[in-house]
Amino acid sequence: MNPNQPIPKKIITEIIFLTNKLYLNLFFFIKNLNLVFQEEIVLSPKPRGFHLITGQVIKNFPIITGIANVFIKHTSASLTINENADPSVRVDFETHFNKLVSENDLHYTHTLEGPDDMTSHIKSTIIGSSVTFPVKEGKPLLGIWQGIYLCEHRNNSPSRKIVVTIYGEKN
Repeated sequence: MNPNQPIPKKIITEIIFLTNKLYLNLFFFIKNLNLVFQEEIVLSPKPRGFHLITGQVIKNFPIITGIANVFIKHTSASLTINENADPSVRVDFETHFNKLVSENDLHYTHTLEGPDDMTSHIKSTIIGSSVTFPVKEGKPLLGIWQGIYLCEHRNNSPSRKIVVTIYGEKN
């Protein structure tokens, strides 16, 4: 296909049909689940760095099997799932991201709240605002060395709010 030619209407129609079919299937899948669990958790202020929060996240999980999503309601902190066994992983994360997105760079204009303002937003964008994982009978199906991290990018952070949502079936 020549990139300068318009896309044929038949292909556009097929794309729209398949997209609508996907959304309809997703709607019926979610609608037919037996249970939706949702909880907002307030995490106490933490120093800058990478903090394991798996225990706080799963503490009130109901006995269901499904998919869990954890979302952070902030733009200067993020969430990730990664190795939880060796504490040096957390140090390496912090070191790497501070080199990758340095507060010493002078090109940032969004610095009203300090030199860590824009850099925190960039780090949050790179890492992400949510994690998703399977749950079976109320237990997360994470790997043996995996944990859920709060990635705090601010030097002086406030408390953080996360929302845990599980779509699933009662066991």
